[in-house]
Amino acid sequence: MGVTAKQIFVNLPVKNLQHSIDFFNAIGFEFNAQFTDEHATCMVVSEHIFVMLLVEERFKAFTTKEISDATNSTEAIIALSVESRAKVDEIVHKALEAGGKPSNEPQDHGFMYGWSFQDLDGHLWEFFYMADQ
Repeated sequence: MGVTAKQIFVNLPVKNLQHSIDFFNAIGFEFNAQFTDEHATCMVVSEHIFVMLLVEERFKAFTTKEISDATNSTEAIIALSVESRAKVDEIVHKALEAGGKPSNEPQDHGFMYGWSFQDLDGHLWEFFYMADQ
């Protein structure tokens, strides 16, 4: 059958944890206080999807590699589906108003619509809506 995971935890390094919390709060995300301290926080994306925002020093404890500078290179694009085209636009507008930077222009493929932005640390986030096929 292969690998079947129950949850996903994406770990991202951040320069300023409180600024990142404020940014993602402005978009509408919530955080799990049980997994939050001065070094890290657990952002709740859904019941089974979480993003751990870790200050760079804490992130370094999990890898022997250098942390890439997401403002200059792309290590991943975090793509999340939402319930409507309007929700895509709402989230991206909130992100840009909260200090995020534009990434790509909206992409409309008829059955699928998406738009992306860069967070405060340059990580790429894409929100998309896909019509039922």
